[in-house]
Amino acid sequence: MRKNPKGENDFFPVRFMDAGIRSMEGEGNKRRFELSFSSEEPYGRWFGSEILDHTEGCMDLERLNSIGVLLFNHDTDRVLGKVEKAWNQENRGMAVVEFDDDEAAETIRKKVAGGTLKGVSVRYSVDTWEEVMAGKKSSDGRFMGPCYIAKKWTPLEISIVSVPADPTVGVGRDFAGENGATGSGLDVFERMVRVNENRIKKR
Repeated sequence: MRKNPKGENDFFPVRFMDAGIRSMEGEGNKRRFELSFSSEEPYGRWFGSEILDHTEGCMDLERLNSIGVLLFNHDTDRVLGKVEKAWNQENRGMAVVEFDDDEAAETIRKKVAGGTLKGVSVRYSVDTWEEVMAGKKSSDGRFMGPCYIAKKWTPLEISIVSVPADPTVGVGRDFAGENGATGSGLDVFERMVRVNENRIKKR
C-alpha cells in the first residue's frame, strides 16, 4: 500500500479510459487486441488534481511486461488473459493483450470484439509525487499547478471494465471506486471532511 500525497493510507488507485480497443489483424490473432490504458489527462482525486507523468523513466513497465495480466473489473479471480507487450507512445500507455481460450474469457472477448465492452482501466501504485502549487509550473515546465504529479509510478494490471464512473471524460475510475470495492464513496467524503478540518485549523 502506498501513501497518497496527503499522507493518508490509500489503496492502489485506478483510472478508466475509453480506449478504442483495436483487434489485431492477421491469421491466428482473433484473441489479440491493442489498447491504450493510461494518459496524462488530469484527474480529480479527493486530495487534488492528479497527473500521471509519461516522460521517459516515470512509468515503470517492467511488471506489466513480465507478469502483466488482463482482468475483468479489477477482479483478481477473473483473469481474462495476459499482457503480451506494454510500451509508452506519445505520452500514453499502450499494450497488446491476449485473451485466454477458456469459456469465461471467450465470453468477454466476444463482447470486446463486438463493441459491447469498450472501457479499459488500469490499477497502479505511485512511489514519488511532485506537488505543484497554484500558478506555478512543474519542475520540467510541462504542467501548471495546482496539481500532484506521479513522477515514479507502476501499472499493476489492466482491466476490461463494464461500468466506468464517468465515460464522458475519457479518464477516471471504475464504478467500484479506488479500492476495488463498492460503497467506498462514504470513505472518500470522510477524507474530504478531514482535509477541510485540517485547513480550518491551519487558519
